[in-house]
Amino acid sequence: MSFSIFSDEYFMNEALKEAQKAFDKDEIPVGAVIVHNNRIIARAHNLTEQLNDVTAHAEMQAITSAASFIGGKYLKGCVMYVTLEPCVMCGGALAWSQISKIVYGADDDKRGFSSVSKQVSHPKTEIKGGVLSTECGAIIKDFFAKKRK
Repeated sequence: MSFSIFSDEYFMNEALKEAQKAFDKDEIPVGAVIVHNNRIIARAHNLTEQLNDVTAHAEMQAITSAASFIGGKYLKGCVMYVTLEPCVMCGGALAWSQISKIVYGADDDKRGFSSVSKQVSHPKTEIKGGVLSTECGAIIKDFFAKKRK
């Protein structure tokens, strides 16, 4: 796959690399990157099993890392790319962070924040779904197919 630099597809492909790291650790394969001024400032993937922590979602890990990088709790001017639509917990954390934009790959019809309410996100946060949705959905499906065997 070839993507132009600084495109949504390019950064989602970077998030997919994080999802693969989670897959390889037997974690639910969700990956995230946070971008500021076209530069990746945080990379993360699910670590709930490794850390024995239900809150160790890729998004939560990335928010913490990006806030540390910036030196503050607000992520204004930042974009999160995440392979799966954030859950309500992560959507709430992203709202508190005041992130400027969330771009996600695959929809999560069961636990995604939009299935509950659009009000979970910050009113000024732009949301875009469906970027590389086939690829993002495939890694999740492959993971659970492997688990069922």
